[in-house]
Amino acid sequence: MDLMALYFEDLKPGRVFKAGPITVDPTQASEFARQYDPQPFHLKEAAGAASVFGSLVISGWQTAAYSMRMLADSELAGIANGLVGLQIDKLMWHQPVQPGDVLSTEFDVMSRKQSRSKPGFGVVQLAWRTFNQRGELVMSLENAIWVAVRGEGQGPSHG
Repeated sequence: MDLMALYFEDLKPGRVFKAGPITVDPTQASEFARQYDPQPFHLKEAAGAASVFGSLVISGWQTAAYSMRMLADSELAGIANGLVGLQIDKLMWHQPVQPGDVLSTEFDVMSRKQSRSKPGFGVVQLAWRTFNQRGELVMSLENAIWVAVRGEGQGPSHG
C-alpha cells in the first residue's frame, strides 16, 4: 500500500477513515478459539446453539484482532511514526460475530492534543466502530495514539 505520510496536523477531529471489508474465516475462527479463547460456544456448533448466543460465535478478542488488521490496512497505517497505541478505553462487544460474517470498521478522529512533555508529538483520540454485513454495530472502542507533528521540510498537509 503506497500511502502519503500522515501527521498530527492531518488528523483533525471529525475526520473518518474507513477500512475493510474482511470476511471471518471459519477455519481461522476455530483455530483462534482453540488457541486463545477455548470456550465451547466458540468451538462447537452444538454448544453454540445451546448457548445464550444461539449459534457458534467467534471470540470477541478475534473481532478486536480483525479490527486491528483493518486499521493496519487502512490509510491510518500511513502515520509517519507508525501506529503507536497508548491506551484503549470503552471496549464493548455489541453483537456476536459468526464465522462467515463480513466486517468493516470506521475510525473517527475524536480529539487531539499536542504533547507538552514530548515536543514534536501529539496524542490523537480515535473511536473505532466495527460493523457486520447487515450494518449492525458489533464492536466499539476508543483509543489514544502517539502521532508525530509535521516538521520543517516534511511536505504539505492533506485531508
